[in-house]
Amino acid sequence: MKSIFTKFLYAICALLICVSITACTNESRPKSLMEKILKEDKITVGVKFDARPFGFVDENGELQGFDIDLAKKIAKNILGDENKVEFVEVTPSNRIITLTSGKVDMIIATMSITPQRANVVSFSTPYYIAGQALMTPKNSSVQGLTDLKDKKIIVVLGSTGEKSIKHFAPNAIIQGFRTNTEAYNALKNGQGDAMTTDDTILAGFAIGDPNMKILPKRYTQEPYAIAFRQDEESVSLKTNVNHILEHMRNSGELTRLKNKWMNF
Repeated sequence: MKSIFTKFLYAICALLICVSITACTNESRPKSLMEKILKEDKITVGVKFDARPFGFVDENGELQGFDIDLAKKIAKNILGDENKVEFVEVTPSNRIITLTSGKVDMIIATMSITPQRANVVSFSTPYYIAGQALMTPKNSSVQGLTDLKDKKIIVVLGSTGEKSIKHFAPNAIIQGFRTNTEAYNALKNGQGDAMTTDDTILAGFAIGDPNMKILPKRYTQEPYAIAFRQDEESVSLKTNVNHILEHMRNSGELTRLKNKWMNF
């Protein structure tokens, strides 16, 4: 009888120890993404590596651009050091899954707000307004959307440009590529008659290529915003980032970033 009672006491003690360890573990675990960032002293951000002037690798192998600078400003405001940010390369076709899978804390990658995307991710307030445009070879006869019938139009898969061109030029032949660089190289190599994406991205290619031109018409408005996961853990981070964007907007800092990178 004494042996049974002793075993019972051991079992109770073991249970209490387990409960205590679990409570301590839960207590030390960050309750939000904001707390996790503060604890780890680092923000992980998904950005593009081929979208000059927003996110690109320069001639020295350094990551540069509007979105890169914006991520650093956010890190400076939250962690006190603009270098406490880790960049992860994303593309239009993988950026949402990279975010929702937890590989990054946020996405800053020329991501336009759309109703479809807003069903999957949570957006900050816009930080830039772009527009869809067409880029063609200098000697092309294409002057606008009406000239795209039965023509090959190059798009980046997963971008708003891919969806928009199907609406605005339903008789065009869509040629899809994974990245902006692949799409641009395809246009240069004669694989298509025109390329469509955001005007700012097209300008980044055209500025160094006298053989290309951007047509003047803009057929959409594309508000760029920062994307977060749609969960309770991300709410405080999104709130803080929105405050930072508001301050940057009111202080003229967003305008200064635009003037720095949009010098074309």
